[in-house]
Amino acid sequence: MKRHAVCVSRILLKSNNASSIVSIRCLNTKEAIERRHHLFTLEKKRQLDKVGRIEKIEVNYKGIPNDCTLVMNKDLSTPYDCARHLSEWHADSSALAVINDSVYWDMHRPLTENCTLQFQNFTVPEPQQVNKAFWRTCSLLLGACASVAFKDTVPVKLHSFPGPDIRSGSFIYDIDLPTLDNWVPTAQELQTLSAEYVLLSRKCLPIERLDVSEELALEMFKDNEHKAGQIPSIARANGKVTLYKVDKHVDISKGPMISHTGLIGKLTIASVHQIPGSEDGSLKRLYRFQGVALPTGVILNHFTFSILQERAKKLNSARSPLSKYEDTRDSVAASA
Repeated sequence: MKRHAVCVSRILLKSNNASSIVSIRCLNTKEAIERRHHLFTLEKKRQLDKVGRIEKIEVNYKGIPNDCTLVMNKDLSTPYDCARHLSEWHADSSALAVINDSVYWDMHRPLTENCTLQFQNFTVPEPQQVNKAFWRTCSLLLGACASVAFKDTVPVKLHSFPGPDIRSGSFIYDIDLPTLDNWVPTAQELQTLSAEYVLLSRKCLPIERLDVSEELALEMFKDNEHKAGQIPSIARANGKVTLYKVDKHVDISKGPMISHTGLIGKLTIASVHQIPGSEDGSLKRLYRFQGVALPTGVILNHFTFSILQERAKKLNSARSPLSKYEDTRDSVAASA
């Protein structure tokens, strides 16, 4: 399978003609994850190789301990690279970057021009945007955990997650489990899913961003009819499709996301609810996975967190994604 993925990737990187894409056999969930990860890695390498001659840019950092100017590499250096020049604390604690005082930027997204730079953590005076990025990242990781939580005989087709709404009390991911009828997870199954989530977050993995063409995105998600159906609309609206990768999991989101998984602290997967299928009957149901989490360093006692858990068990009122698809995913990041 890996050798075939390499072949498909080379074809995609040489041509934008979708008709040249080679058909592949039906993949199980694990194989599809490996294939998407491989294509993501190849495309990221191709884009880096395309940079060519390295140009320098000036990044004017504003913040503690002192304002300073850093000379970095255009289209290569990221805010995370800048943070490492300042201190280990800056690199580890910064969740999000702010470019030119107004544009919220992923920590691992290359900088494209001279700019001012600030870092945001979860203690800034106005944390609305960094909190949204945190909630959004929690949904991304929930999809990653759910993808590998079931036996190979149970296909898992991720559908989508809405823009973050902290007031709702839970982050969510809507998932199609076509072979499971009226599944109600036990408390033990929810605990197991939570444990998988904790293991993933404790790895302190970077959240990587990559903008790709519609053709490549369709090839990467050709095993998932839900994602494939959303991609053309996203590409028409933005001229590209933005992907995020954590470990080997690749998903679609406008972002921005927080810097790394280690910024997710206390958490639990609280519930799974069924939501109605499509009106035409082509999709019987979706399962809405719901969880709640706190950023690392935010401490709540057991009683207070249990109140949040109970709230997160109630069905999240976010609209069903099975209504006619529109690209309404939350975003505060500027176009590249």
